[in-house]
Amino acid sequence: QVQLVESGGGLVQAGGSLRLSCAASGSILSISNMGWYRQAPEKQRDQVAIISRDGNANVEDSVKGRFTISRDNAKNTVYLQMNALKPEDTAVYSCYVRALTSALRKYTDYWGQGTQVTVSS
Repeated sequence: QVQLVESGGGLVQAGGSLRLSCAASGSILSISNMGWYRQAPEKQRDQVAIISRDGNANVEDSVKGRFTISRDNAKNTVYLQMNALKPEDTAVYSCYVRALTSALRKYTDYWGQGTQVTVSS
């Protein structure tokens, strides 16, 4: 299977920056899309940014210009650089990968446990 280890969350003041990382490991043959979702209290989980294997990125409008998604294919790792953070960015951020494994032999979605990002005003 696939294990996802996230890091980089925490508490930051408004206007500050954080960088999230998510490393995938396991019996991975290939990874197509990687990305980040977030869920604020009492709200649905929303997509923040997705990046394809060849680097095409799709960033949600409310964070465009502030957040940047990138990936290192050699390390099976996806990053989310978050700048100019706002209190409304406060949420649990979860990473996501679509991976082909030797066990399942088909692309399957995997999710990280989530990391808390809190932005104080």
